[in-house]
Amino acid sequence: MKPMFMGASTKQGYEIAEKSREIVRSLIDPKTKNLTPKERLIVERIVHSTADPEYADITRMSSDFVKKSLEAISEEKDVLTDINMVKAGINKYPGNIECYISHEETIKLAKKEEITRAAAAMQVAASKGFDGVVVIGNAPTALWKVMELVETGVMDVKSVIGVPVGFVGAAESKKALQETSIPYLVTEGPKGGTPVAVAVVNSLINILRTE
Repeated sequence: MKPMFMGASTKQGYEIAEKSREIVRSLIDPKTKNLTPKERLIVERIVHSTADPEYADITRMSSDFVKKSLEAISEEKDVLTDINMVKAGINKYPGNIECYISHEETIKLAKKEEITRAAAAMQVAASKGFDGVVVIGNAPTALWKVMELVETGVMDVKSVIGVPVGFVGAAESKKALQETSIPYLVTEGPKGGTPVAVAVVNSLINILRTE
């Protein structure tokens, strides 16, 4: 597998990215020694994107997460994000990237059922036959809704990147995801957010491109 340069495209960019990569590896190597090479690349990308080595301690993946996610991405399955900022950060993906947070159906459903727009957006996606990878970087309510929809057979997902950030419901939703049969990546505790979610997806895309 070729090295991954974090999106660099110029000589100076490559040099900076390689130096950053060396620093990241020196900080997290002892913590990632039991991961597979592809899992290590994902964690490296997260730490590089956040400048926070603690993510090497709190990132958890199911044993089938990388395999199922790469299969979905190689087949250009849809990617569903909880907010538009996560969608905007995903690079060089030829498949569809969907976000229904501002969709008219989402707004109506959220008011009707008195739920968050993030949760309603997952329900709207399911109603449109979504089948692919779900990426949640901000809204625990979206993650809870995805688990509910999968459990009831309403939604089909290949994997879930569940890294909502915050002190209300985030840790609990991620712990619950780990107890399902859904292929997952989570960051335990309150940490997470858009940069983490984007880093994971872009890392998966780059792994496929550099194999």
